Amino acid sequence: MYTRLILVNFGPGKMGERVADAFAPIYKTMKGFKGATFFADSETGECGSLTLWESKDDAETATASLWPKLQEFAHGMLKGPPTVKVFELYEPEVYDYEHIPRED
Repeated sequence: MYTRLILVNFGPGKMGERVADAFAPIYKTMKGFKGATFFADSETGECGSLTLWESKDDAETATASLWPKLQEFAHGMLKGPPTVKVFELYEPEVYDYEHIPRED
């Protein structure tokens, strides 16, 4: 499984919430989509999403297909290019926390 992180800046305001409302239904229709979390700071205008995908190819395809839609939706309000990163998910081994040495 892979995760895709995208960060954008629209400037101060509630644009991040509008983007989330517009793009959540689009994500749900995309191949390999598993889930999304959206976040925003209305004071700075920074916002983004963390999405889960079945494969790296699915995550990268989402970036390519969604970028034109984001540009159209933003109507020139973006304060620079987005930051987009794709990561492979790592699930740590289960630990027995009672046997981990602690500093007193």
